[in-house]
Amino acid sequence: MSNNPTVSDIFRRALEIRTAEPSGTYAQLKVRLLSELSGKPLPETAFLTIPEYDNIAPEEDWTAGLPIVLRGIQNNDWNDVVHGIIISLEQVENYPKQSGREDDPAKEWRNRGKSIAEAEDKVMEKWMPEELMAMAKQAVKK
Repeated sequence: MSNNPTVSDIFRRALEIRTAEPSGTYAQLKVRLLSELSGKPLPETAFLTIPEYDNIAPEEDWTAGLPIVLRGIQNNDWNDVVHGIIISLEQVENYPKQSGREDDPAKEWRNRGKSIAEAEDKVMEKWMPEELMAMAKQAVKK
């Protein structure tokens, strides 16, 4: 981790530790992260996100701890920052166990393209020349 970690950096570090020690508790993870981070500058609020989890878990899960992380940054308190990371990590880890993976085809409600597919087809038919449409259909068939 760099000298001035982002929230994503801390989250990825928490994942690394969980992968290396899967039987460890969240309390042990919190102690380890606090020992690694204490004395370092806090993350900047401009990078208060974990964008790589947008398609893996619903936003309300991976963002669950971010208000606590923000409070920790504002109060210069690593304990709150790490606590918020642990909350988000716990939500992200538990989501697939409780409801299956987000990219599961059975989870149509999460398919972002489904809601715009009909409108997209109309636009393509109206504006795309027939020869390009034929080429696109051939490419899809391959």
